[in-house]
Amino acid sequence: MTKALLEVRGLTKFFPITAGLLRRTVGQIKAVDNVSFAIAKGETLGLVGESGCGKTTTGRLILRLLERTAGDMQFRLDGHEVDLASLRGEGLRGFRKHMQLIFQDPFSSLNPRMTAMDIIAEPLRAHRIGGRSAIQDRVRWLTGAVGLKVEFLRRYPHAFSGGQRQRIGIARALALNPELIVCDEPVSALDVSVQAQIINLLKELQEEFGLTYLFIAHDLSVVENISARVAVMYTGRIVELAETNELFHHPRHPYTDALMRALPKPDPHVGSGRELLAGEVADPSNLPPGCAFHPRCKYAQHKCKERVPHLQDLGNGHLCACCRAEEIELPGVAGMADK
Repeated sequence: MTKALLEVRGLTKFFPITAGLLRRTVGQIKAVDNVSFAIAKGETLGLVGESGCGKTTTGRLILRLLERTAGDMQFRLDGHEVDLASLRGEGLRGFRKHMQLIFQDPFSSLNPRMTAMDIIAEPLRAHRIGGRSAIQDRVRWLTGAVGLKVEFLRRYPHAFSGGQRQRIGIARALALNPELIVCDEPVSALDVSVQAQIINLLKELQEEFGLTYLFIAHDLSVVENISARVAVMYTGRIVELAETNELFHHPRHPYTDALMRALPKPDPHVGSGRELLAGEVADPSNLPPGCAFHPRCKYAQHKCKERVPHLQDLGNGHLCACCRAEEIELPGVAGMADK
């Protein structure tokens, strides 16, 4: 992707496992293992997978909230490439205004001792952007942009509903006019009706301000609604990446197929057709040999236990890391509807 806003290559994060009085390293948790992808300016890339697969860690590595073990991250700003991994000190602090985060929990991410006005204004004050009057004007404008009333700005977080709190978090993320926003499961803690409102708000803001999203979630139905492309993660690795429509109608990895089979059906009188995965998610500190998914995969063969599959292009930008991607046929959402 030649015009990518963000390009990640071989991103890796291992957490050491220590033991004994001397705290010697006796193992490693492979939270993120050789992850590569790119996000174009104005695009939304969905990142999905079960809890513990490395989605949030990937987002925090990009934002430099965690230090990587290996890999490169290139950010293109005003025609210039910035090596995110090399930024330090004031350079990193100054660059943070170009990348912001929307947290999963809209309550714990807001300081209960601060008013909505102070919460939204905090990034502006931290980066010393504008005087008091200019900051207040900016906050009032942001409040309207996310669908809140200006009269609410003197209230504290406990006085808001979950959806209103998340709107405050979105306004805070927008305060510095960022190019990239990492949305870390921004609707998973909300009611379904409120989820739709927040998703629609994010789409409207993206269209209005040309925002770029890395949208992290475990709910495929939410990701389908907002993402242009979707990357599926399992045990720290991307196992499939494709355009949203292509992924949902022509999945090529058995794990993606399993996630789709877990989607609830809107009609309570229709059977779900679910086939629950056997076994447990692989231990990231002791991954099985070969494909990490093979102990749970009904399509697994002997070669799956011997060779670690790498992402291969199956055509039209559809990438899949499966030894049998070109041999098996998976139904996708169309097949799920028939069950």
